[in-house]
Amino acid sequence: MIDPISWAHSWPYIAAALAGGYLLGSIPFGLILTRLAGMGDIRSIGSGNIGATNVLRTGNKKLAAATLVLDGAKGAVAVLIAQQFGPDITVVTAVGSLAGHLFPIWLRFRGGKGVATALGILLALAPMVGLLSCCTWILTAVIFRFSSLSALIALAGSPIYMWWLADPQRMEFSIAMAIVVWARHWENILRLVKGEESRISFSRKD
Repeated sequence: MIDPISWAHSWPYIAAALAGGYLLGSIPFGLILTRLAGMGDIRSIGSGNIGATNVLRTGNKKLAAATLVLDGAKGAVAVLIAQQFGPDITVVTAVGSLAGHLFPIWLRFRGGKGVATALGILLALAPMVGLLSCCTWILTAVIFRFSSLSALIALAGSPIYMWWLADPQRMEFSIAMAIVVWARHWENILRLVKGEESRISFSRKD
């Protein structure tokens, strides 16, 4: 995966990769879909987040699922495009994509928490790692029924999976990505510690 390049001569390409990844990652699908559905501004309800979990609080599960898929897809698409230009550009683009979702310029840099986009990035960057991370999320959600805990454990496990199935470069990136996503979940972590975090309901009635 490692692709040594001259940073002094390649900075225009690096800047373009960052910018391209950022612009793609900054598309606020949760906000766009809820507005198109006539539900107003998703930032005015629940946690104020633009991600799928907050979209689910509208009661529209299909809209939440669409947000989840599209937020993951934008991370995956950014990486898949960048892979045509080498591994270093791929990682740089992935960084830009995640940053775009977390800090979109269109929303005054107040974006989502990055879970779906991070998983999409992992699926494109190392498919087996992404698949294992998604399976970890699902298994943790079924056992403990906490969406935030599932995300934290899935992202924490991704560097281990990268070490096992990929290479040091992608493993280092996944470590950095996990740290960022954990930092974005600090409020959820506090609620988990206090026993105040809301649980996932799998019943059709709820």
